[in-house]
Amino acid sequence: MKMSDERVIAAEPSVVWAAILDPEVLKACVPGCQDMTGSPEDGFEATVVQKVGPVKATFKGAVTLSDMDAPNALTLTGEGKGGAAGFAKGKSHVTLSPDGDGTRIAYEVEANVGGKLAQLGSRLIDSFAKKMADQFFQRFQSVVEGTDETEVEVSDEKKGWLARLRGA
Repeated sequence: MKMSDERVIAAEPSVVWAAILDPEVLKACVPGCQDMTGSPEDGFEATVVQKVGPVKATFKGAVTLSDMDAPNALTLTGEGKGGAAGFAKGKSHVTLSPDGDGTRIAYEVEANVGGKLAQLGSRLIDSFAKKMADQFFQRFQSVVEGTDETEVEVSDEKKGWLARLRGA
């Protein structure tokens, strides 16, 4: 499956770039993420619990970053295994560009699933993948902009990180 989208975030590209490389920000933004560790240099490891149709699974996976052109673009490549539920593999190319006082973030994703997940059918998988991507970027935008935190729980420590990054 392939998909792409873009949105404008009310923050400078350097702020958006720093946030997309921060495991705490990513943990707050990935739906169902229970744990996220690692660094941009070594990659990230995560545990995510998700329900796709009738299949609920805990996925353990890794994401590596490549083609990093700070603060303009990067490629994320990931693979998660959910035991009997199957696996998911994906690659996303993300670009950041100035847009007025904000940053336009655009992404192109290519993903594959196998196991029980693949048996659910492409319509269900495609709609689930779009929903996950939309939720991630909505949460990411909320965290970076510091708005609508009712949907995303951000610790006081993280709020301080964002304030320091913005120079407040």
